[in-house]
Amino acid sequence: MLYELFHSFLHWDAPANLLRYISFRAAGAAFTAFVLSLLFGPAVLAWLERHGVKEKVQKTPAELLEPILKGKKNVPTMGGILLCGTILVSGILWTRFDNNPYTVAGLGIVLFFGALGLLDDWIKLKEEYHGLRAWVKLLLVTMGSLGVAFLLYWFAVQDGKLSHLSLLVPFAKNVRIPLVFAGPFFWFLWCWLVLAGSGNAVNLTDGLDGLAAGLAVFTGLALAVVCYLAGRVDFAPYLYIPYVAGAGEVAVLLAGLVGASMGFLWFNCNPAMVFMGDTGSLPLGGLLGYAALVSRHEYVLLVSGGLFVAEALSVIIQVTSFKLTGKRVFLITPIHHAFQVKKMPENRIVVRFWILGAILSMMALAMLKVR
Repeated sequence: MLYELFHSFLHWDAPANLLRYISFRAAGAAFTAFVLSLLFGPAVLAWLERHGVKEKVQKTPAELLEPILKGKKNVPTMGGILLCGTILVSGILWTRFDNNPYTVAGLGIVLFFGALGLLDDWIKLKEEYHGLRAWVKLLLVTMGSLGVAFLLYWFAVQDGKLSHLSLLVPFAKNVRIPLVFAGPFFWFLWCWLVLAGSGNAVNLTDGLDGLAAGLAVFTGLALAVVCYLAGRVDFAPYLYIPYVAGAGEVAVLLAGLVGASMGFLWFNCNPAMVFMGDTGSLPLGGLLGYAALVSRHEYVLLVSGGLFVAEALSVIIQVTSFKLTGKRVFLITPIHHAFQVKKMPENRIVVRFWILGAILSMMALAMLKVR
């Protein structure tokens, strides 16, 4: 919005000329989201406290986990309202809207998945409910994912770049696996897997104070760099990646995600004053997945968000093993709880996961050049 305002009323005199640069607007988005989080965080926490929006620790079949979870009882939840709000405001202020469909779609992802998470969290506040029924939640996530898939497919058709809807292979310059060779079915399926998988993976990781928000910072930074490079007509060919006009604006949205996550950590670090809930974890995962799809670098999300993937896989393996053999592979899942059960301090688990997340994000970016 700021770009359009200055473009309409000024002649790009300094310092207004800085708004032409994605890097400057990305920094502005990150700073804005962070400052807004600090300014409005106390008011949001007070509102949640006043209305009794607090974590309810329910009985769990994992007896080893019950004593640990008791310490989380009555902490305000649904703090994702703060995350979504600051991401949306910073995105609206600092991204470009003129002839750039990726901006509106990205903001729509945050709004849709945030509303879905808010509905799920609100139902959980009632003692007799455990959130949305699984099939209803899956249906709504599927609807949102297919909507994004259709929009990206339509954008590619309008630009005459259907060939870009393909999978890049790491360490290979010219190897791409097309997803529209037999119509859009496989593309739609892939978008659903990426968006639903990313949202649920972040959701499962959100079990320790500051864990999900901290990891989102590193993954968001890595994907922001990738989106910036994919949107540069000079850098993209040099790195043998598809040039996606307008992808740089998604980097501005991701910068807002990074700033919002850092601001949320101010209140969510151990001992947490607020939890993000599904209201925050679903839109965080959704926006990360969306950025990977826009830039056509899903493998960067897979590597930089490797700990999100590990958390989700631990649950999938545990459930599958128990249903097929009646035995558990892990002591408890998601995997971060297994370290808690072994008496490792929560802060130590979180910081070590952050360190691994930073290393994985650097590895993901290094893979761009190793082709």
